[in-house]
Amino acid sequence: MDRFADRLDLINRGVGGIVMWTALIMVLAQFGIVMLRYVFGYTSIFINESVLYLHATLFMLGAGYTLLVNGHVRVDIFYAPLSQRKKALIDIFGHLCLLLPSLGILLYYSWPSVRRSWSIMEGPISVGGVPASFLLKTLIPAFCILLLIQGLSALLRDLIRLGDKA
Repeated sequence: MDRFADRLDLINRGVGGIVMWTALIMVLAQFGIVMLRYVFGYTSIFINESVLYLHATLFMLGAGYTLLVNGHVRVDIFYAPLSQRKKALIDIFGHLCLLLPSLGILLYYSWPSVRRSWSIMEGPISVGGVPASFLLKTLIPAFCILLLIQGLSALLRDLIRLGDKA
């Protein structure tokens, strides 16, 4: 089980390694927007929307990696002092009853909208914007799939941790 979880982790490690560059590109694009607007008096809806696309990509595709490195916000007031066994039980409950079902529901209900968007190659959000809303909407199922993969990996590791403490 541990080797399978390691293989699942590789997916989000790879995606995280690529997606991290969107943060730098986003900062540079935003700097360019500010320079163009305040130094040259020029503005572009396309460039402004590109920052939105980069931001969405960073957060939606980076969520699985964040779960991998345990970077999500957690209320540790009650969790931190617990034994490893109790932590594993809470995490297993969270994965099985909260994370996996909610992602499944989100994936199920977002898919028709994404499919329709691709079928018509949905254009920009605003006139003059990035002509690829279908790509932005595709981030929703990608987010779900990457987080489901990492949730499954975390669940397997929690089951191993629970078995080790038994």
